[in-house]
Amino acid sequence: MPITKEQKTEFIKKYGKKQNDTGNPEVQIAILTAHIDALSPHFERHGKDHHSRLGLLKLVGKRRRLLDYLQRKDIERYRKIIQELNIRK
Repeated sequence: MPITKEQKTEFIKKYGKKQNDTGNPEVQIAILTAHIDALSPHFERHGKDHHSRLGLLKLVGKRRRLLDYLQRKDIERYRKIIQELNIRK
């Protein structure tokens, strides 16, 4: 199930610097993490759905690139978002 508009708004309020700050890496990472978490139960039921698995791997790769960018730019922000979202490195 995709994440709702209200969930995205909550992530923007929590991690963004202003109301419409969707470009902030923390906001993007939080939205991608929620999307990845929402897709995970699908694969427990549908193990052979390789088409959706490819999309999941693309989302994970995009989140990884954003985390790497944040780690290069500001290590403290990186550590904070990793801890808050419970993402393992």
